[in-house]
Amino acid sequence: MRTWTPDPAGAPALLAERMPQVVPALGETDFGTRLLDALGEALPVGSFSVYRTGPRPAIFVSGSRHLPDTTRDCWHAYLSGPIRADRTLRDERLPSLRVCHITAREVPPEHRAKVYEAHGVVERVSVVEDEPAGDGSLFAVNFYRHQHQRPLGDAHLADFGSAGRLLMALARKHVAMTQRGASPEADAADLHGRLLARCPALTVREAEVCLRLLRGMTQEGIAADLGLALPTVKTYRNRAFGRLGIHFRSELFALMLLREAP
Repeated sequence: MRTWTPDPAGAPALLAERMPQVVPALGETDFGTRLLDALGEALPVGSFSVYRTGPRPAIFVSGSRHLPDTTRDCWHAYLSGPIRADRTLRDERLPSLRVCHITAREVPPEHRAKVYEAHGVVERVSVVEDEPAGDGSLFAVNFYRHQHQRPLGDAHLADFGSAGRLLMALARKHVAMTQRGASPEADAADLHGRLLARCPALTVREAEVCLRLLRGMTQEGIAADLGLALPTVKTYRNRAFGRLGIHFRSELFALMLLREAP
């Protein structure tokens, strides 16, 4: 079993080109499918889950890709006993946010039999964070490799490390939106506030272009939506990115979704 601190870089390579298909699904029922599809293009994982352990265990979202979805069955099997003795997600030597990798043979026997062997799971990589309640709860974003998939190599694990902070931010944002029932308008207002907090110097048009980029719109779509010429949209984009100190849309996603204060 390996546990390490995720890469602090602001633009994770793993999701750099795939964020536009994931971010618009935040708070929507197809968020899990889009996230898993985005990762599945580069990584041999077939299912995932987002859950909390501790005194109030709960599973928030789960799904599978190209195989029957047994993630909820795995969760119930986990609750039937293995959760009480599970230490595979803990490492007090590292900061609160960390990445964990484990294979089925390293999992305790009951846990391995009820969850891994019963459902064809052979490997797991998780992004884990201690909950602020201080009661030992953990918030975990888990991805699972199944028997028919090729093993996760060092390059795959490095990709998870580079994407760890953003994966955690995405999962927490999605859970918060679904639990409070946030509307798209409320979320847009939240993003607008965070954008201006990062850079108060942004003009109205620059902020409008950035917000539409965050919604996954193309520059052509933004031009049509705002009634502007495409070169004008590109100019606003470049000016905004210059003020924000970034160069790519993936960096904009990371800047707005990562939980660290500006």
